[in-house]
Amino acid sequence: MSKVESSPYLASIPVYVPGKPIEEVAREFGLEPSSVIKLASNENPLGPSPKALEAMQRVIRQLHLYPDGNAFYLKQKLAQFLGVTPQHLSLGNGSNEILEFLGHAFLRPGDEVVVSQYCFAVYPIVAALFGATLVTVPAHGLAADIRAMIAAITPKTRMLCLATPNNPTGTLASRDDIDRLLDEVPPHVLLVMDEAYVEFLDSPIDCLPFIRSGDRPNLVVTRTFSKIFGLAGLRLGYAIAVPDVIGHLEKVRQPFNLNAIAQAGALAALEDHEHLARTKSNNREGLAYLESSMTALGLPFIPSHANFVLAQVGDGLAVFRALQRKGIITRPMGSYELPEWLRISVGTPEENRRCIHALSEVLGKDLPQEFVNQVG
Repeated sequence: MSKVESSPYLASIPVYVPGKPIEEVAREFGLEPSSVIKLASNENPLGPSPKALEAMQRVIRQLHLYPDGNAFYLKQKLAQFLGVTPQHLSLGNGSNEILEFLGHAFLRPGDEVVVSQYCFAVYPIVAALFGATLVTVPAHGLAADIRAMIAAITPKTRMLCLATPNNPTGTLASRDDIDRLLDEVPPHVLLVMDEAYVEFLDSPIDCLPFIRSGDRPNLVVTRTFSKIFGLAGLRLGYAIAVPDVIGHLEKVRQPFNLNAIAQAGALAALEDHEHLARTKSNNREGLAYLESSMTALGLPFIPSHANFVLAQVGDGLAVFRALQRKGIITRPMGSYELPEWLRISVGTPEENRRCIHALSEVLGKDLPQEFVNQVG
């Protein structure tokens, strides 16, 4: 009996492996879930906005009704927040779905997708899903080599993807590099700027004027409510682009892809500027603590512009497992070809302190006295 054959492109698609959930680690190591902390997935340790929680509670009694398929009110509020029009926006079930929309709308078998070494894992998955050829440009150190990425563009190139700040390295493209991309990426190439962590920057480079004016019709900016807004569990991301590009994304978007709870939570979160400020402050202080701790422990690390630190710890997988036994979930980087590195998300001050003390114990390194009682 013959079997149904799958798409030939599936053979080359890696399976995305997320950070381990708290419940799984608790079961595996016989720990109380309340004693386990997760610093693996770059989530907001302060949780969602209180205003978002209230708004989501109010929606629960109406879950027998379909959500607004066009997310009218959320698009209006988000457009106002960004200084664009609703016609510049397409909303997805996480920014990962936005990347998939882009593949559906613009990629064909044989097209090329240019990315940097150590890029976000979803870019290669999307390229493979649509039969495109992934062109991986070697990084400069651990940062994207923008000149080399531009030089890698050919007539077959259909998309160039760059996250800035980048996950998992935390590196940031310079203003000169961004200007070069905007000036030199040819019109036949979709320039996808992934800005999942842009809200953590004090002085971000603003690409939106080029979209508002229509001067760069091949520019797409993607963002998310999963990071600074603390709504990762809702899965809500969005694209900002000229209306013509947005129109193509809307054609491939599934009906009702954003549930009613997600729309209500995001709408309220946009209004809670105090929560965003608290999150940014916690992140700034947490990064400073983690990075100074790495220095004190003699561990090389990449100065981060996001909400995590990439540190060189030796055997990354072994350290990851040892920390799990202590109830601390981090992220080993072997899947990114960085087996000696560990990515640690910024947590609350107490979570940061606990992680660093556990890391020092696992590595057999003594913390200087000033760190012993310091809160992260």
